[in-house]
Amino acid sequence: MADDKSQQERTEQATPKRREDARKKGDVPRSKELTMTGVMLAGGAAVLLMAGPMGGNLVSSMSDALSIERSVIFDPSQLPVAFAQLAGKVFLGLLPLAVVLIAAVFLSAMLIGGWSFSLKAVAPKFERISPAKGIKRIFSANSLNELVKALAKFSIVAVVAIAWLWYLVDELAGLGREPIETGIAHALKICGKSLLVVSSGLVLIAAFDVPFQLWQYQKKLKMTRQEVKEEFKDTEGRPEVKGRIRTLQQQIATRRMMEDLPTADVVVTNPTHFAVALKYDEHTMGAPRVIAKGKDLLAQRIREVATENDVPLFAAPPLARVLFRTTEIGDEIPAKLYTAVAQILAYIYQIGETLRPGQRPPERPDPEIDEDEF
Repeated sequence: MADDKSQQERTEQATPKRREDARKKGDVPRSKELTMTGVMLAGGAAVLLMAGPMGGNLVSSMSDALSIERSVIFDPSQLPVAFAQLAGKVFLGLLPLAVVLIAAVFLSAMLIGGWSFSLKAVAPKFERISPAKGIKRIFSANSLNELVKALAKFSIVAVVAIAWLWYLVDELAGLGREPIETGIAHALKICGKSLLVVSSGLVLIAAFDVPFQLWQYQKKLKMTRQEVKEEFKDTEGRPEVKGRIRTLQQQIATRRMMEDLPTADVVVTNPTHFAVALKYDEHTMGAPRVIAKGKDLLAQRIREVATENDVPLFAAPPLARVLFRTTEIGDEIPAKLYTAVAQILAYIYQIGETLRPGQRPPERPDPEIDEDEF
């Protein structure tokens, strides 16, 4: 069976269950190029916008670092505290940039695959350290694609960076003549602009890589026809199992029906093909209710149980057929049948009473039923 599956072509689109299972395992489409481009663009914009505050913080930190008092330098208890304060000041100054970069990492990754967290994705897999599989990955189509992208990125970034630096050569040379605080802020702005310019070249790579990653992901999730059939069986239930469940349910329902049958007031029969048992309690029911029904052999069994428990049988073929077709066990009878059933129940109640001497038995009703109305 495994060989048959491997030989079959994956021609079927992935089912929703297949996609959901892949997501639970942390297998979602991702584009490293999109993430890297997003991080560089966000980082460049953040540095450009926060160049002034960041430059001032760096100048202040450098000033503090170069102006430590002699007593602090030679005091082992004060020097670590001074360095800790200096490190905290630098950290707070760079914290906004770090927050922007971390947010860019998550947002860029979520653009095509959405949010997905799975421990299975980070679980150790021994196949990753297999030499044979490692060699196979090196010479795979995916590795060739990564090599082409790396060469394209290097070429684009190199060309854009050289052209940009050539354009900025005079501005870079003039940094040395500026005051230190102004020069550092200016240098940070140049860094921010440079990141944005270089990243703009990577947008082209990401624009090609995102559709490719989506196509490759869809291709990887494709299924064979046999896999689709097996998944349908597992999801909807195998036919033989479902058939067995239905049989058991029918057996249980029949057993419960036969247990309730002795409480019926009357069993309306066809008289051979159909049998429907009715019960009416004026205190708990709004109308007579069907507590058992059956056809052919089951109808015969209902008549036998009814006879054994002294439940009256009433032959009314049209009424029996309509009751069988229009009701289920536990249902109240349709309103159009109230009169017909009431006549039968009244007749059953009357013949159950003790007749006085000379009293004639009640006349058997013959309810008229138009089966075309049901």
